[in-house]
Formats: sequence, C-alpha cells, structure tokens
Amino acid sequence: AVCSSNPTPCKDPPDKLFTVHGLWPSNVNGSEPKKCKTTILNPQTITNLIAQLKIIWPNVLNRKAHVRFWRKEWRRHGTCVYPTIADDMHYFSTVIEMYITKKQNVSEILSKANIKPEKKFRTRDDIVNAISPSIDYKK
Repeated sequence: AVCSSNPTPCKDPPDKLFTVHGLWPSNVNGSEPKKCKTTILNPQTITNLIAQLKIIWPNVLNRKAHVRFWRKEWRRHGTCVYPTIADDMHYFSTVIEMYITKKQNVSEILSKANIKPEKKFRTRDDIVNAISPSIDYKK
C-alpha cells in the first residue's frame, strides 16, 4: 500500500509478505501523541534486531536507509510509549514480538483470509473482517 500510494515510488519490487507500517500509541481521545521526548535512537542498541527488522519493518521507499527510517519512527512515536515500553530496545523488540506471534501476525492473518500482497484492490471491510476475529481488544 505504501508503494502504491506514495509520491516516491518504491525502488524494489514489493515483498511477498505484509510488513509492519508502524507502532503508534494513541491517547484516550484517539489522537496520536508525537515526539514526546528528545531521546535519540542509538543504532548500536538494536544491532541484534536489525536482521529481523529489515524483513518485518523495512524502509520500502529506500532499502539503504532502514536505520534512518527506524530512528524517525522511534523519535515520532516510540518516545511516547513510556512507561508501557521502557526504551528503544523494548520498542523495537515489541514490534518483532507482535509480528511473529500468531495472534498478531497480520501477514499470516490476511493470508488465511486469502488476502495476499499483490496489486489487487481490497476494501477496508475486507481487511477489517479478516483481521477483527484475530485481534484481542483490551480497553
């Protein structure tokens, strides 16, 4: 979807799996907090996670700038999840954990509903109906 809707086209062919678009906190009123603290991502902190992150949360617009992309995501969204998520390592390992668990692996959930990453239009309802039974809403 990012490759199809972005003014800057993806340089690589699309992956054959759905990838993470982001992990954002939200306020009770539904708004997204942004840039909450001035903590900067230190790439050495997540060195052990980089191989997995390149697969599940790639920078699809520039495959050579993954760390810059993750740094932006951390600064914009990750810094707002404290104290639920303690730091950058916890933020990125949470993304990996959410992706690889069967309950929240959106790629696997959509695949079971015969929704594949291909250039085929899907309605919002198609996506919601496929994902909703697998999501545990805790409010």
